[in-house]
Amino acid sequence: MSQALESDDVVGVITQQIEARYEMTLEELRAVVKAAPGADPGAATVLRWYGHLTDAQDALTRAEDALVEELGSAPGELDDPAMALAHQVNAAVAVRDGRAMVVRYLLDGTAPGNRAAWSARTNGLAPAVRTTPVARPTATAVPVRGAVR
Repeated sequence: MSQALESDDVVGVITQQIEARYEMTLEELRAVVKAAPGADPGAATVLRWYGHLTDAQDALTRAEDALVEELGSAPGELDDPAMALAHQVNAAVAVRDGRAMVVRYLLDGTAPGNRAAWSARTNGLAPAVRTTPVARPTATAVPVRGAVR
């Protein structure tokens, strides 16, 4: 499978996951979040990271295009400029994949430590904290041998 096909698949699959999670298209979700940004902080965070993901995908596409152009102009061994472009592609893939992982994490309601998912499950209420001290049991007097009275 080629890198370009994988790149398109990553963003496309995550788009489908977002739309399935919120049961609306991406454009509808953006409109809802724009109209009431504080209503669902999890959705706003997902959209922010999805924007980072698409930016990273665009950077990856540009890096791949530059590498293909360089390889097409000088067939044979890779020279330093081609190797530098190959490293840029690798770095762009890592950034894109990292951002994709963040979006997937934010969409996973069962992910450990996912505070957005936790607040959605609990309506943002914090767990109850005991505000009164715990009652201590009363100690019974025990005579001590050899004690001075």
